[in-house]
Order: sequence, then structure tokens, then C-alpha cells
Amino acid sequence: MLDVYGHIAILVVVAIIFPLGALVTSWALQFVRIRPRVPSDPVKEDTYECGMVTEGPSLVQFNFRFYYVALLFLLFDVELVFLFPWAAVFEEVGTVGFLKVLLFLTTFVVGGLYAWRKRAMEWG
Repeated sequence: MLDVYGHIAILVVVAIIFPLGALVTSWALQFVRIRPRVPSDPVKEDTYECGMVTEGPSLVQFNFRFYYVALLFLLFDVELVFLFPWAAVFEEVGTVGFLKVLLFLTTFVVGGLYAWRKRAMEWG
């Protein structure tokens, strides 16, 4: 059991050492003046950190269609992730595997036609 969790423990220790090492090094280098102290600036410490004072409301509502198109992209991207291994072992899966993938693709085609009919992918 130790041989299984020992590898995980080593990875956790390495994952903790790297960020802590970077923080400690950055903190130590300020005393050698390699990383000088920068005076605080209220504009630079603003929420957007771009150096400009914000104008108007900071909360802007986005159109939901941006998220919907991103979700559709991820959905079809995951579909391709499932189709590549199937294509690699096409001869071994036989007729049953072909019918399952046909059902899988039919589900996506019906969903795509439904989204098309509802005009979900139009911007106008």
C-alpha cells in the first residue's frame, strides 16, 4: 500500500515545493535589491490592474449565446474524443460496436437538428 501512495506523496511534496520555492526566492531577492520594492499605487491596485480608472458600472451582462456556443463546442469536441479510439479499434468492435456508435452519433445529430430548429446558433 505504501508503494502506491508513496508515489502520490512524492508528487504532492514536489507540487508544494515548487510554488513555495518561488515565493521564498522572490521574498529573499528583495533584500539583495534584485527585486526592488515598488511603491504602492492605488490605481494599479484597482480590480482590473490595467492602470486606468474604471468608468461606468463594473458589472456588464454578457449575452447567453456566447456561453451556449462554447458549450456546444465542448460537446462536439468531447464527441470527437470518443470517436477517435473507436475508429482505432473499428475492426475489433464488430457490428455491436458499430451500432452503438451509430446510436451515439444519431443522438448528436438529433440534438444538433433541435438546436438548429430552435435557432440557438444564430446571432441575429
